[in-house]
Amino acid sequence: MRASICRSIPATLIATSLTIIVQASARANVITDWDEKAVIAVTPMASLGNTTPYMAQRIMAMAHAAMFDAVNSIEPRYRPYLVQLPVDPGTSKEAAAAAAAAAILGTIDDKTASEMKTALAAYLKAIPDGSAKQDGVRLGEAVAAKIIEARSDDGCNAPDAYRPRTSPGVYVPTAITINSMWPDMKPFALAQGSQFRPRPPVALDSSEWATDYNEIKDYGAQRSTKRTPEQTETARFWLMAGPGAYHPFVRQLVLAKQMNVVDSSRFMTLAALGLNDAFIAVLDAKYHYNFWRPITAIRNGDIDDNPATEREATWQPIATTPMHPEYPCAHCILSATVAGVTRAALGSTLIPEIPVTSPTAPGVTHRFTDMTIFTEEVANGRIWAGFHYRFSTRVGTEMGYQIGDYVVKNILQPVSSQ
Repeated sequence: MRASICRSIPATLIATSLTIIVQASARANVITDWDEKAVIAVTPMASLGNTTPYMAQRIMAMAHAAMFDAVNSIEPRYRPYLVQLPVDPGTSKEAAAAAAAAAILGTIDDKTASEMKTALAAYLKAIPDGSAKQDGVRLGEAVAAKIIEARSDDGCNAPDAYRPRTSPGVYVPTAITINSMWPDMKPFALAQGSQFRPRPPVALDSSEWATDYNEIKDYGAQRSTKRTPEQTETARFWLMAGPGAYHPFVRQLVLAKQMNVVDSSRFMTLAALGLNDAFIAVLDAKYHYNFWRPITAIRNGDIDDNPATEREATWQPIATTPMHPEYPCAHCILSATVAGVTRAALGSTLIPEIPVTSPTAPGVTHRFTDMTIFTEEVANGRIWAGFHYRFSTRVGTEMGYQIGDYVVKNILQPVSSQ
């Protein structure tokens, strides 16, 4: 089933990167509540340049890992991500998860720390006073401290040492590239960032390069005359980035499947850690191959030794090209990581209908019942936006499915009842 698109005037504007419409039959729990709070908390990070859009996902991964190890300590049905602390089984999961998430989010900056202290106090008011709540808060804070310690030297803030390719005396654009140090960052679940490094990009003298070059030249141009209005809408829809682009989708899926607290936490942690490691993996490939973006290639179409590509001197994409190399497509690896986690954890790419809205396409709702259609739309959107060649979207999608499958099969495994 293809995604359907609805246009409407939103009744309320919610200050998050992505708003998900929650079905009336779904019931939120502490995990989905604090995922929503976390997306809001990290959204300012995701809107800034340099390392912070990716650092926002790292915070999301840490928050979910802490919530999972906290609730799983109380009801130990799965192997812990990092730690399983001894605790009374009557301890409040709600207090533990909330305290864990608040402690992680409080590390962003002083302002956020103050906001999380207030948010946690308000959340805890709904939980009856007593030892169960007190023990839950202590557990959540203890687990969060362990997660913070484990990630304190993971390489996320290593110095940027990207070296632009140039000749002596020749000017190159001076904007700092995004997260050139992340290929060497310690992953949450993968063995290393290069674990799923793909084959090289297609050869510039190949017919595939010419085909994909001319497709994006025609359909990804800012003022394309071939791109349909619906294609333009999809391109703008998937200009959204950061945790707000995918976490609310996963949250809505959890709600639609009516998962309990522990299973909600496991599923969302698998997705959060997978998304973070997908960033590491795609940046490893991007900086390893250092392949040129369409705006560079098309303005230099006369030097690629391919007679089927013509230069267009003033070509531009729909929006500003992200500041890192092209190959492979990052949005594709992220969307497919979510799809891979879903397929491996839930047994199918078919899902209850998930309605999605985007801040970069106001008034538009896309609906999905199949994760395969979801990943295909994202891939097409990045082509129609003028950011990625089709071969790059295919490779990114393949990587994402591999990462999602690997994460589900290698961490947070069920504990045998035997």
